[in-house]
Amino acid sequence: MLSQISLLEFLKFLRNRLWILVLFTQDDFKTTIIPTTLFSVVIGPICHPSCAFHVFTWIWLHMLQFTLANQTQDPSEDEKNKKTRPLPAHLISLREAIIYRWLVVPTCLIFSAWYGSKVLFASISIACLTILYNELYLHRQWVAKNVLTACGYAAFEFGGVWIARCHSYEIDHVTTLAIVINAAVFATTLQAQDFKDVEGDRLIGRKTLPIVFPLLSRMFMLIGLPLWSLFLVRVWGMDVICGSLFVCCGLLTGARFVIYPSVSGDKVSCIVYSMWFSLVHLLPTYWRYAHN
Repeated sequence: MLSQISLLEFLKFLRNRLWILVLFTQDDFKTTIIPTTLFSVVIGPICHPSCAFHVFTWIWLHMLQFTLANQTQDPSEDEKNKKTRPLPAHLISLREAIIYRWLVVPTCLIFSAWYGSKVLFASISIACLTILYNELYLHRQWVAKNVLTACGYAAFEFGGVWIARCHSYEIDHVTTLAIVINAAVFATTLQAQDFKDVEGDRLIGRKTLPIVFPLLSRMFMLIGLPLWSLFLVRVWGMDVICGSLFVCCGLLTGARFVIYPSVSGDKVSCIVYSMWFSLVHLLPTYWRYAHN
């Protein structure tokens, strides 16, 4: 009886800790985890449906590595800015979170090595970019933050694509072009996530693009998203109807950041942006089926 109770308590502890680890990545599902998983699965021939689970797990695990490093770097920031995160909400101690941070790093590398050298290379790249992003405090400058985050985004997609293909296919020029374009789009529109956090970021001294250039950054969303949409329509050879709908989607998404410049409005705009960005990841697949 005692052994059964101990086992149940241990399983309950594991479930609780797993949920807390998920909470560390909750803000990244709509902007990174879902779009990159979607892209990796649909960009090319997936060798087996179960690969989608492998891709999701690999991407989530590496995002956990990044968020643990980021959120344990200076927990006082989240005390002022994002109080619902696990550390400021006191769901886990800083010491335990740091332990998980350094346990996740070798876990990611071992897990990646199982899929081959190319996936391991992507994992090492993410680990190195995480160090640059967090240990050197480059995330306090919006230029460095956008560039490093975009490089990490490309590494996520590169690793995810190789896992989805199970070494059955080489990455062709379409996939390579798509990864480069997605990273470029992310680097130039990443501020969509920062508008809703302006008040908290200003309190902790963080310099994001919406803080440095408040009006210009919103105007860029209004102009930049439609221009990116037009460019992507041309690159991926979309027909008139689909292309027009996609450009309108980009225009409406960008317009929201100018029309609704409030915290509540920016939260909704960020969700709409994530939907538009997810569509960006599907366009190479449109090209494959429409022109191939």
